[in-house]
Amino acid sequence: MAEVYFWSLRQKFLDSDDDMPPQAKQVMYYSLAIGHHVGVIDCLNKEFICPLEQYEQWIALLPEGEARRKMHGLLTFGEIVIDSTHTDLLANAFAPLRANQPAPFGTWSARLIGLLAEIAAEPAIYLIVRRVL
Repeated sequence: MAEVYFWSLRQKFLDSDDDMPPQAKQVMYYSLAIGHHVGVIDCLNKEFICPLEQYEQWIALLPEGEARRKMHGLLTFGEIVIDSTHTDLLANAFAPLRANQPAPFGTWSARLIGLLAEIAAEPAIYLIVRRVL
């Protein structure tokens, strides 16, 4: 049975036992800040899982528009990234579902909105949503 995993990236660490001169450390930190992942291990936290069939039903509840298109990208590409550029768009789209839909859709919407609020507060956090067969 196919499932959809929501992971959050909240930290990274450098996989290296080498002592680094201070100047090289500055380059490394700069590289991390701009998103280069050479020698960087992402530490993903599993946030929640939903069956793919129910995920499709859930996003079908969204109004037509950019939020629905963004979430539908999972069905097209098998993976999407949700970052600080998506927080307002998705939170506004899922807010009505949080209160007006039965479980699990209301619960998932509330959980996603909570994660989006965390991203808004700390833009370095982002979500990876992946279809797992």
